[in-house]
Amino acid sequence: MTPDALRDLIADGETLSVELKGEEKRQLSDGDLVAAVVCLANRSGTDPGWLLVGVEDDGRVTGAHHRHDAGITDPRRVQALIAGRTRPSLSCRVELVPAGDAEVLAIEVFPARTPVATSDGSYYRRAIGHRGQPECLPMFFHEMQALQADRGALDYSALTVADASWSDLDPLEFERFRRSIRETGRGDRSLLDLPDFELTKALGGVTGGAAPEAIRVLALLLFGREESLRRLLPTHEAAFQSLTGRKVEVNDFFRWPLVRIVEEFETRLRARNREEELMVGMFRVGVPDYSPVAFREALANALVHRDYTRLGAIHVQWHEDCIVISNPGGFPEGIGLDNFFVAGPRPRNPLLADAFKRAGIVERTGRGIDTIFEEQLRNGRPAPSYERSTATEVAVELPGGQANLSFVRLLVEESQAGRLPTFVELLLLNGLWMERSLSTAEAARLSQRPEAEARRALERLVENGLVEPRGEKKGRVYHLSAATYRRLGEKAAYVRRRGFEPLQQEQMVLQYVEKHGRITRREAAELCQLGSDQAKRLLDRLAREKRLHREGRTRGVSYVLAQ
Repeated sequence: MTPDALRDLIADGETLSVELKGEEKRQLSDGDLVAAVVCLANRSGTDPGWLLVGVEDDGRVTGAHHRHDAGITDPRRVQALIAGRTRPSLSCRVELVPAGDAEVLAIEVFPARTPVATSDGSYYRRAIGHRGQPECLPMFFHEMQALQADRGALDYSALTVADASWSDLDPLEFERFRRSIRETGRGDRSLLDLPDFELTKALGGVTGGAAPEAIRVLALLLFGREESLRRLLPTHEAAFQSLTGRKVEVNDFFRWPLVRIVEEFETRLRARNREEELMVGMFRVGVPDYSPVAFREALANALVHRDYTRLGAIHVQWHEDCIVISNPGGFPEGIGLDNFFVAGPRPRNPLLADAFKRAGIVERTGRGIDTIFEEQLRNGRPAPSYERSTATEVAVELPGGQANLSFVRLLVEESQAGRLPTFVELLLLNGLWMERSLSTAEAARLSQRPEAEARRALERLVENGLVEPRGEKKGRVYHLSAATYRRLGEKAAYVRRRGFEPLQQEQMVLQYVEKHGRITRREAAELCQLGSDQAKRLLDRLAREKRLHREGRTRGVSYVLAQ
């Protein structure tokens, strides 16, 4: 920890990963210090957290008191204190960092894989309190289970339910499960001929040899009777709501087994889902308001990945222009908005996820989010959005509204010609349609791939005549080609895109010089996203037109406003 890094942490204030403990009024006791470390160790995330002793809540540095004899603080003794008074023992990095005339005791704490307690058995977690600020709160047993599930250390669906018996399972739900395997055509057909008990055992929902000994959460979620689910799994609930503005037209809540919920919600989708017809040559292409495949994958994700230790229902909200599907529990550890395309499958309930695959409800590739996006884009809709997600909830929005039938036609024609865009190319085509242009860096962020891979995908689109490049090297950007705009029925858009750019670039350069006094070739290239040679030609043209004046020679050349 450097003094500059310390100042940056203090400037950002308290967060879920930074705890400030001032000692202006009294010295922090060893017990309070250990409790604060435990709190940071039990938080969600993967990045290190920091306990800064000697910094007040308002950011003032008052300095840490000396904790040991001879007026010193020995970081190694603080490390030993933490290791000795935590269970399991935590190994933290401790150092004294100078801050003006004072010193701050900085303790780096990584999130623990399993819940950590103080040596006297107290558990704490870092969370947002009732005042809306980060603080340390008591950690309860169900929160410990949720934390372990997030980190892949516990499968909640594999836990046994003490009061459950075989009579809590409904024989009709076993037949529903078998019917799902037969109708989808992609389930595990080896399960079809098994008796109910053997089927449940094959899925991992029950323990025992010739007779059931213990019923697991999985068996109740898949085959449980409604009254048994209410009694034994009170956190399980799903809601279907139809909303027109602020008016609630449908508001139904269910405590049914999961396969039954999937069937019910899909039936409701079919009843409301309209479809447009598009003729591409001799082929008829149906374009629904919402892709049934995308809807099923999003619903299955919510049911499989929800945190069943939390109260709260899975919500499917049908709005006038979109469907929002949300579930309690944030993204599993290591997955976020910036990497869900490329992160490996990390189900919160692995046994349940496997059962859904064997039932044929979801594909066995583990790429459900890719399917949701691909289906949405191939139907001429905007990309789904997970922006509504929080640390305690995952929410996906499937936009509806008027489909871009020209875009659908383009994709069908490309497919017929043997040039079906890959998933990454489809993302980039949609991004180019929505944003009009993309740099390589922007394409990499959009597709969550390395820049080299994003560039290759863009160049393949150039080779297929769908995209045109402009600029050189780092200033190179891409936009849809004239032929693509024509096929999309937007001939004028290409002319506007190409025709107005020089004028816009000139105005951007002139405004920059008016504000900053001068501009260099490098600054012009960054400003207008041009190659170095293109930026030089732009500046020289403005100089010839006597709107700029060139000063200096060779590398010291800059341009100012002409007098």
